[in-house]
Amino acid sequence: MFRQIAPRYDLMNHLLSLNIDRYWRRAAVKRLRITPGKPILDTCTGTGDLAIAIAKKAGDQCEVIGSDFCYAMLEIARDKRKPGDATRGIDFLEADSQSLPFDTDTFGCVTVAFGLRNVADTDQGLSEMTRVCSGGGQVMVLEFSRPTLPGLRGLYGFYFSHILPRVGQWFARNNKDAYSYLPESVGQFPDGQALADRMTAAGLIDVKYTPLTFGVATIYEGTKPATSKSFNAETNSSKDNNDV
Repeated sequence: MFRQIAPRYDLMNHLLSLNIDRYWRRAAVKRLRITPGKPILDTCTGTGDLAIAIAKKAGDQCEVIGSDFCYAMLEIARDKRKPGDATRGIDFLEADSQSLPFDTDTFGCVTVAFGLRNVADTDQGLSEMTRVCSGGGQVMVLEFSRPTLPGLRGLYGFYFSHILPRVGQWFARNNKDAYSYLPESVGQFPDGQALADRMTAAGLIDVKYTPLTFGVATIYEGTKPATSKSFNAETNSSKDNNDV
């Protein structure tokens, strides 16, 4: 399915989100705690938009790697690298997010944008992100969520369930299941405190989440304990009070 939609994946993302997806990625990158010399991993990188945005912010401070299980997506991501700027050094590689091919405690930041819900085992995906993150490092998830305002929630649900699949299918001209999958996957995926709790269970501390655009998307952040002894299983996940 992802191979089929890869050629028009970026166009459809920008169109169907009214271009707000660019703002969501910028908001996520602003919250990254980049440490010079510590590499950054973007899992489920797709066509590489978040990895590219991270590289532009990091500059020459650190290496950026993007991993994904879909080779067709990675080919597009590689074509986006530009000689002469920070994106030229991004390494895009094929990898399973449930079994990442990296040593434990490797990365200063580990991110995923709109991809965690596509990992067959969410908890395993979070566990792997936490494993390869270094002690004191940051794990960040940017994902679709469901608005809490009753009127907006209903309108959003109608758009996602009835309009988005038809527009996506008309433009993409691909398997009809591709854009039906998106609302189904979002509807079944945990969001808000439920996902924050899963991150805590994966071993992260100081987990918090920030809604974007009235809760249509959410940024989740957690920190890997500097040592295993510093992990407190009773640490409560907290929600930022202000919608960004």
